[in-house]
Amino acid sequence: MKQEQRVLVIIPAYNEAENIVHVVNHMMEQAPQYDYLVVNDGSTDNTLKLCQQENFHYLDLSVNMGIGGAVQAGYIYARKNDYDIAVQMDGDGQHDIAYLEEMLAPIIAHKADVVIGSRFLKKEGFQSSASRRMGINILSALIWLTTGKRIMDVTSGYRAVNRMFIEIYSKDYPMDYPEPEAIVSAIMHLGRVQEIPVQMRAREGGVSSITFKKSIYYMIKVTLAILLCRMSYGVRRAKREDV
Repeated sequence: MKQEQRVLVIIPAYNEAENIVHVVNHMMEQAPQYDYLVVNDGSTDNTLKLCQQENFHYLDLSVNMGIGGAVQAGYIYARKNDYDIAVQMDGDGQHDIAYLEEMLAPIIAHKADVVIGSRFLKKEGFQSSASRRMGINILSALIWLTTGKRIMDVTSGYRAVNRMFIEIYSKDYPMDYPEPEAIVSAIMHLGRVQEIPVQMRAREGGVSSITFKKSIYYMIKVTLAILLCRMSYGVRRAKREDV
């Protein structure tokens, strides 16, 4: 595919010393035509040192902002540097850069504003644990009930957005476990959200920050956030219609 638009791949990284060098090197080998930015989210391990040693393009956050803050920092960078498309890709090695062209295609063809790489459309590759899949299904149903849009992989962090949503997300992006809430925000902004099938891998190294207790908190917090997000946009729309 001929590249006609400027693309930035945002790679948020918190304590990803075991993975970040492989992730970035693999991207540079497979997709050297695209720019990337590692956002070091206040890591306490050697993530920052490795980025410096390898001369990676990186942004260093002095304190841990969480995944939402790190991703938003990438969107701010994309907006300020006039990128047309921004892609989120995790720093733990789960997302395969081989799908990048397929992620970009619907946006370049003006058929979508937000593209989500979904592991559940073809159900191939790493599918996560049974308990997490159950939680994902619940959140998927909740988003469908509140917006009328069915999204299968609502927690996927492998996403591409166009210039409109670079602008929107750089100014307002959910901070804590943001993926489902960001989908609701996109739908409420009348964005065209599309999923494409991808295969994901299990984390290559290190451990996930989501424990059992955090999973319970995650479900409660995200459920409330989705409901509040939907209600807030409903109120805004009602006010606009009254004017």
